[in-house]
Amino acid sequence: MKSAVETLNPTRVRLTVEVPFEELKPSLDAAYRKINQQVTVPGFRKGKIPARIIDQRFGRGAVLEEAVNDALPKFYSEAVSEGELNPLGQPEVDITELKDNELLTFTAEVDVRPEITIPDYTGIEVTVEAAEVTDEDVTEAVDQLRERFASTSVVERAAAEGDVVKLDLEAKVDGEVLEDGVAEGVDYTIGSGQLLDGIDEAVTGLEADGTATFTSTLKGGSAAGREAEVTVKVISVSARELPELDDEFAQLASEFDTLEELRADSRRRLADQKKYQQATEAQEKVLDALLELVEVPMPEKLLQDEVETRKHNLEHHQLGQLGMDLDAYLKLQDKTTEEFEAELKEQAEKGIRTQFVLDQIAKTENLTVSQEELTEHLVRRAQSSGMSPDQFAQAVVEGGQVPMLVGEVSRGKALATVVEAVKVTDTNGEPVHLDDEDEDAAGTTEAAAEVVEETSTEGAAAEAGDKAEKADKD
Repeated sequence: MKSAVETLNPTRVRLTVEVPFEELKPSLDAAYRKINQQVTVPGFRKGKIPARIIDQRFGRGAVLEEAVNDALPKFYSEAVSEGELNPLGQPEVDITELKDNELLTFTAEVDVRPEITIPDYTGIEVTVEAAEVTDEDVTEAVDQLRERFASTSVVERAAAEGDVVKLDLEAKVDGEVLEDGVAEGVDYTIGSGQLLDGIDEAVTGLEADGTATFTSTLKGGSAAGREAEVTVKVISVSARELPELDDEFAQLASEFDTLEELRADSRRRLADQKKYQQATEAQEKVLDALLELVEVPMPEKLLQDEVETRKHNLEHHQLGQLGMDLDAYLKLQDKTTEEFEAELKEQAEKGIRTQFVLDQIAKTENLTVSQEELTEHLVRRAQSSGMSPDQFAQAVVEGGQVPMLVGEVSRGKALATVVEAVKVTDTNGEPVHLDDEDEDAAGTTEAAAEVVEETSTEGAAAEAGDKAEKADKD
């Protein structure tokens, strides 16, 4: 076999491959065996039909077509290896010549990973928020815990902010009550902002049996994104009573004996959260600065496929779970189709550039992924997808997505390597150090992998989710 590589542009090549006919013989023999098992010829036992009879009855062309289809992937792979190429996606193959008993010639055009030069990035400097925990932060955290232990009691007065009201709701669009637009006995805390825009103003001041009508844009259901006329009736009004902030509350709400111990624990937890947020901010800003330094040629076919994948995942996974279609989503986001598609393309481009750049750094730095690192990453991905680790792992393996998860961890390690090499300071002018040896700082490789996931190419989670959903139905 002979092959030649022609560079069409920095991200696409054309392979021209010539295969002597004798190298087709294994596939040709396999084609005769396959046809033998599929057809019946009077006078011959199944599987024992001579090749010349198959040629006479079914045509030599059919056998050659079967043989070529069987052999092409092997010859293409050999040509890719011979040319030391890194193909992206499936090739466009064209058989240019097929001479029986002489020669097979074909071409294959395919996108390839571009050559990338990583410049010196040690001069990058970014500033992030200081990871400070104030007394007000601690008080707010304790108050949120206190809210969870609040009790309610029905009162005979008008509803006010903070009260829990039991409501019946009815939504109309264009004067028609929606099939999924009626709800009864809904508990809602006034001021929480967790139901519909405008409902707080509508129910405030109403007593039991009071009604009000207001307009609001629906956030889900069959008419998501559309404006509806909503009628609300207050069934009852309940006042919320918060427990006293004392040692007794600490014992009720936690494993601690005193309120001071509870507050100290809240401060520690908040400090961990702030450090994690700080690490994420640092990694995002360093990644953006790094991408500005590197010129990355963009494979157009890969970009087109990535845009389509992201659009598909949005429509069939994220919006589908909300009972919303793309038109409703765009209306809710106040975006035109053109704005949405431009934004999607920008995100896809950044994802591809991120993958190429961090893969090159991982290669240059000889970064590898251990089984322990992959397992930790898989467990976290499973948690974020709402699946068990075993279920997620099975779906990933069946979908052939293990290399994608390995890539996410590898790129996370590459980004962490860059972050450690650049200058990160907080808003107080203090240096910020993010490393895996600091157990309290969550700004580690796994945190970096999360940042990479936000920008990187799509696929693993969505496909794993598809398989898990199907498994649940079965």
